[in-house]
Amino acid sequence: MSKTLIVVHQRKDWPQPPTAGQVITFQDYVTGNYPQGSVRPRIINLCRKFGYLSEGYYCSLLAEARGHKITPSLQTLSDLTRRSLYRIRVSDLGVPLNNLPVDAEPNSSLKLRFFFGRSLDPTLDELARRLFEIFPCPLLEITLKRKAQWEITGLRPLSPRQLAEDERELFTWTLEDFTRKQWRRKRVKARSRYDLAILCDPGESMPPSNAGALKRFIRAGREMGIHCQLITQRDYLRLPEFDGLFIRTTTNIDHFTFRFARKAENEGLVVIDDSNSILRCTNKVYLADLFRIHKVPAPRTLLLHRGHREQLDKLAADFGFPVVIKIPDGSFSRGVEKANNREELDSISRKLFRESTLLLAQEFLYTDFDWRIGVLDRKPLYACRYYMVKRHWQIYRHGQRTNSGGFDTLPVSEVPTAVLEAALAATRPIGDGFYGVDVKEKDGRGYVIEVNDNPSIESGIEDKHLGMDLYRQVMGTLLRRMEARRGH
Repeated sequence: MSKTLIVVHQRKDWPQPPTAGQVITFQDYVTGNYPQGSVRPRIINLCRKFGYLSEGYYCSLLAEARGHKITPSLQTLSDLTRRSLYRIRVSDLGVPLNNLPVDAEPNSSLKLRFFFGRSLDPTLDELARRLFEIFPCPLLEITLKRKAQWEITGLRPLSPRQLAEDERELFTWTLEDFTRKQWRRKRVKARSRYDLAILCDPGESMPPSNAGALKRFIRAGREMGIHCQLITQRDYLRLPEFDGLFIRTTTNIDHFTFRFARKAENEGLVVIDDSNSILRCTNKVYLADLFRIHKVPAPRTLLLHRGHREQLDKLAADFGFPVVIKIPDGSFSRGVEKANNREELDSISRKLFRESTLLLAQEFLYTDFDWRIGVLDRKPLYACRYYMVKRHWQIYRHGQRTNSGGFDTLPVSEVPTAVLEAALAATRPIGDGFYGVDVKEKDGRGYVIEVNDNPSIESGIEDKHLGMDLYRQVMGTLLRRMEARRGH
């Protein structure tokens, strides 16, 4: 049986731990200061906060990167911290609310707390169990409002430090019971029609596909019998009309693209980019831990935790200068800064820590260009070299206007073997979706900088070598997946 590690903010949050597992702090988990063994542990995340980029968020993210069994998962936290996401699941839940007070006044509210799918009131266990099947979360507070009938209007994860004594006793018991069980989510039904939605944002300044590329995707789909339709953020409720969703606008977790991916998956659609790929690729902390665990060649990296100034001393001593500091979810070179000395390091880290609990520090490797390897379904699709902006150390320079360097597009067969192997090694543990891997080549070795879940395909750039065949290969993958979902 897997060893259970219970992660809290501070040990005083749970002064009398249960016999079911060992209590460690979030800092212990970040630094790996816990018993290591051959069996991957089960992690129970009981941090104080679970919002985006909080400690609870990073606990689940790092657990998934390390291959640990984590409750709640990053997917569950993302659902619970966004009302627009959990309302999708609750609206179709059909949970039994018959045991709630029927004589409550209109617009009255009620708060309930459930512990691993159990309640202090046994008559509510069925409701608690059904919610836990959808949102596997150790401590869940539910807000209900009485309208024509009771409706669930709020869901949020809790920390054990918020529990009363009788609640703590029940929670300890349910935790021990949970460690002996395995919960599985229900499968969703697949649809049968081959209509593909291509999600775009007409107002986006730097979209991953320009108008020419979108027309070529539509043409390639038409050749294969796929009816492609461009949709926007306003078409959210139309997703059940389609068999697949292809996202062609820049993704992020705290963004409508993630909500579209989750909704489409819940409806049984084939999705690129899938929500797991968005979760994993848009956060550089996850990728850094994933690269370390799977021995993916990458620049030396150090995780910085807000409030631990001694880490900056270690960074300066071990890495020297210059050093690159990144926020976890930046894109197109945003939130990535270079510190040339200790004074700049202090200033940059102080500024970026206002945005995130954790930052990433990475050794500086200068090259004239970055390789971008497009990977689809675990195979290399295209290869580009993106050059640095003149007199700048990145391929993008942001200011009053955004400048970018030049590019070359090459056959995959001409990519150095070390670069290609590094790119494939980086995507292998992430999934089988569509990724763009940024690799630096230095002294005959490839160093992975990051993996993008929504890589650029622009007419005249990434398709310069393959032409229409690039679009046919992408559409062919979507077609095969839709056919497989249908059972053909």
